[in-house]
Amino acid sequence: MKFASEDLRHEHEGILYGLEILEDMADRLNDALLVEVEDLESMIHFLKLFADKCHHGKEEGLLFPSLEKAGIPREGGPIGVMLAEHVEGRALIARMSAALEGNFVPQKFAEAAIQYVQLLRAHIDKENQVLFVMADQRLPQVEQEQLLETFESFEAEVMGPGVHEKLHHQLEHLAKKYHS
Repeated sequence: MKFASEDLRHEHEGILYGLEILEDMADRLNDALLVEVEDLESMIHFLKLFADKCHHGKEEGLLFPSLEKAGIPREGGPIGVMLAEHVEGRALIARMSAALEGNFVPQKFAEAAIQYVQLLRAHIDKENQVLFVMADQRLPQVEQEQLLETFESFEAEVMGPGVHEKLHHQLEHLAKKYHS
C-alpha cells in the first residue's frame, strides 16, 4: 500500500537539506563571513515556493481536509498546531526577506533564519512522527491514491514544469558554497 504521507515525507528530506544549508549561511553571517545577498534571496525563494507554497499547500489544501473528514479535529488537535506553525514560519520568512531590504543587517537575517530552522525541524518531526502516522492509519487506500494523484497535479500547477529540478540544482549550488 502506498501512502500519501510518503510523498510529503520525501519532500521533508529536501526541506531538511535546505534547512542545513540555511543554518550554515546564518552561522557564516553570525561569524561576519561573506554570504552573498543573491544567495540569501535564492534560499528565500526555495523556502517560499517549495517548502511553503508547494509542500504546505498540499498539506493545508488537500491532506488536512481529508484528515478532518476522517475525524481528526482541526482546532485543538495536531492539524491546528501544524497550521499555527505554518503561519509562524511564514512570518519568519517575511523577517528574513525584510532583513535583505534597504540596509542589509546580517544579524537580523541570521536570527530569523535560525528561528525558522528550529521551528521547521521540530515541525517536520511532529508531522513525521504523529500527524502522518494518523493519516496512514485513518485514510483508506482509495483516498490515499486520490491524494497522491492530487498532489502531483497540485505540484504541477503551483510550481510548473521543471521547477522542482531547478530548485534542487539551486540547493546544490548553495550547498557547494556554504554547506560544511
